[in-house]
Amino acid sequence: SMATGAGDDGHGAGAGATAIPSVILNTGHAMPVLGFGTGSPSKPADLANIIVHAVRLGYRHLDTASMYRTEPTVGAAVAESVRAGAVPSRTDLFVTSKLWISDARPGRVVPALRESLARLGLAYLDLFLVHWPVAATAGGLPVDKSTLVEFDMEGVWRGMEDCHRLGLARSVGVSNFSAAKMERLLALAAVPPAVNQVEMNVGWRQEKVREVCARHGVVVAAYSPLGAYGGFWGSDAVMESGVLHDVAAARGKTVAQANT
Repeated sequence: SMATGAGDDGHGAGAGATAIPSVILNTGHAMPVLGFGTGSPSKPADLANIIVHAVRLGYRHLDTASMYRTEPTVGAAVAESVRAGAVPSRTDLFVTSKLWISDARPGRVVPALRESLARLGLAYLDLFLVHWPVAATAGGLPVDKSTLVEFDMEGVWRGMEDCHRLGLARSVGVSNFSAAKMERLLALAAVPPAVNQVEMNVGWRQEKVREVCARHGVVVAAYSPLGAYGGFWGSDAVMESGVLHDVAAARGKTVAQANT
């Protein structure tokens, strides 16, 4: 699951669906502020059906990555959502994917995006992110530290800019970039990043990252906004917060609703 800062208008919500507001990126494109993340360690066999159901409920932003190995499933769900009439067309959906560390090298960025698009069965992404400011010669998980090489931020970003210029990605951005790395990237970027997707929740507020991004018009998107409860990288600090339980009880909401 993921979310972004508050926005304005709804984004193509169908009949019976909840209209999820959007925020306008620095490219002029609207990004729905609630995204359906597909990076779960447990991949349900019926994930495509779950995504189609989410689209019927009003989700318009689908988030995947090369590393998640869910791109084919997300692509199938996009096609089925259109075929079944959950949305009028592919343009009513906002699809995000990410460049894995083994492709975060000059010369590999555009080919890696083309491979992601082929797995998704799509002509373009709405948002393509550099997954981590890290480069490696091999792509497996867990990451073998002996395969790590120096991350050429400028060379990789020039590749991201090529993706944007070629129309393969309507917006480009980054993920897991610190405030200092954002400053460095913004100083060299000809096409500025539209988004920085970082782990963020009420227990980890990312003040420095948010301040730098706000100053430069970069939207901060949150992954694991509920603390990745149950995830191997997660914490129970959000979902078991006494304060959030009190707020939820007072408002007649769930803890997850109180958090947002």
